[in-house]
Amino acid sequence: MSTTSAAQPKLSTPASQPTTLYTRAYRSWLLFMLVLVYASSFMDRIIMATVGQAVKEDLHLSDMQLGLLGGLAFALFYTVLGIPIARLAERHNRVKIISLCVVVWSTMTALCGTANGFIQLLLFRMGVGVGEAGCTPSAHSLIADHFPRERRASALAIFSLGVPLGAGAGAVIGGWVVQNYGWREAFYILGLPGIVLGLLVVFTLREPKRGLSDQHYQDTAQVPGFIQVLKRLFGLATFRRIACGAGLGGFATFGINLFIPVYMIRAFDMSYAKAGLMFAIISGGAGLIGSALGGFTSDWAARRGEKWYGWVPALSFLVAAPCYALGFLQQDWQMSVLFIFVGCIFVMFHQPPTFAVTQNLVEPRMRASASAILLFVLNLVGMGLGPLFIGLASDLYAAHAFTLGDYRALCPGGMPPAGAEQALAQACREASVMGLRHAIVTCTGGFILAALAYYMAGRVMKRDLATRTQH
Repeated sequence: MSTTSAAQPKLSTPASQPTTLYTRAYRSWLLFMLVLVYASSFMDRIIMATVGQAVKEDLHLSDMQLGLLGGLAFALFYTVLGIPIARLAERHNRVKIISLCVVVWSTMTALCGTANGFIQLLLFRMGVGVGEAGCTPSAHSLIADHFPRERRASALAIFSLGVPLGAGAGAVIGGWVVQNYGWREAFYILGLPGIVLGLLVVFTLREPKRGLSDQHYQDTAQVPGFIQVLKRLFGLATFRRIACGAGLGGFATFGINLFIPVYMIRAFDMSYAKAGLMFAIISGGAGLIGSALGGFTSDWAARRGEKWYGWVPALSFLVAAPCYALGFLQQDWQMSVLFIFVGCIFVMFHQPPTFAVTQNLVEPRMRASASAILLFVLNLVGMGLGPLFIGLASDLYAAHAFTLGDYRALCPGGMPPAGAEQALAQACREASVMGLRHAIVTCTGGFILAALAYYMAGRVMKRDLATRTQH
């Protein structure tokens, strides 16, 4: 695939489509670039999981503060700004918006390495959220314009590969860098290359005609009002239920994932490099399998009824919950990684069908906004509150498990002070591990609730998707 062919896409004119379509080669290039963008965004947002324990020890943070840095600090701005930027994407060039966002979040990630305290790091993490806010809704809208309804879940499954690819690469690179150089250098190395990626996007991709892959759609360039989009989405039981399911599933998934490397280091005395590698195997390897299977399995199952776009995620969450719980109850790290790996495969099933159904429920000039609204729920509840819940619960469980006195005073940042007696050091370590383990197992209940929501969505999905055709 040459850069020239990407920059100058040829057009073909299938009779069944409302206007010209880009060639298969260009659409492959588009997907490839958007996967790289998505991977870059997850490298920069997941880095807190990899370097979390090192940051905690260096800056003397609690697990709750760690949860804020990895969750709410990023998610609050990511979700709130996602909607207004998506509204811009309905009217303006989505390629340029994505390019600018990549440059912003990459710069802010690099700046995290300069932080000298919790507040500074908190502000820079907020900046990463500001940058990433405009990426996913714009990308979803672009993909929907290039791929017809019956292929969108598969195309979005390929796009979703950016999650495990970015998480895996960030875990391996971040773990190795923090082990050999330090946590600050990890932020520099993962952040700065994204600036080059942003330039590649703007120079090799093109803005397509709205509704390019939708039959009989005539683009009037009129953008429906935001209230109209809200009424359209929340007027449909399917969207209300999948949004609820995605939020509950994300609550458990984002919360647990942030603390996987931290748990491996505490519970099994792993080095940062090894913990990063294990996290890469889990989030990268299992995530790749789960993302791909989720999209293609959903499209395959939906041939027997569109309800399966809800029931495939429901079944996958029901399998994931016990796998994760068993993984964090193991005393052997190999068995722990194995159970969590299997759980992660099934967790990732839900993303492609969730985004595909959301795109299918609305008309083309609502798509970026619809994606942003879904991400608002998913990330504010999931990414924002999940890590915060686990961090807070971990501190509370650890304080309860500690029997030698005041846990916070005697074990600042979960670690005993320098020169502490062996009995105190051991008690701090055991309480820290026990607290995090119990918090994570408690959080797996979110998967069960998510499964129920997706099952209920499947029951009304055929009816609600039919209204898109009539709309």
